[in-house]
Amino acid sequence: MERTLRFRAEKRALIPAVVHEDGTGRLQTVRAEANPLYHALISAFYDLTGVPILLNTSFNIMGKPILHTAEDTILMFHTTGLDAVVVEDFLLVKDPADLPS
Repeated sequence: MERTLRFRAEKRALIPAVVHEDGTGRLQTVRAEANPLYHALISAFYDLTGVPILLNTSFNIMGKPILHTAEDTILMFHTTGLDAVVVEDFLLVKDPADLPS
C-alpha cells in the first residue's frame, strides 16, 4: 500500500469495508497507464455508484491457505461472505438471495 489516509467522517459510511476503526484506510492508487484494465474497472464502478474506490483483498482468511490459482480464488469466494469478485477478465457475483442478511 502506498500510504495511510484519514477518511472524512461524512464519507466513511460510503465505504465501511475499507475504513479502519480509527477512521483511516490504506490507499493504493491505480494509473491507467500502469494497469488499464483495473483502472477501467474502478472507473466503471465510480460511474455506477459515485464511489471511486474498490476493496482489493489478498484473501487472508484465518486458517486458509494462500491462494495461488483462479480456481483457489473461486472456491474461497464461494465459502466467504464476499458478494462479488473479479478474476482476470471475469466478474463473479453471488445471487443476492444467497447473501447473508
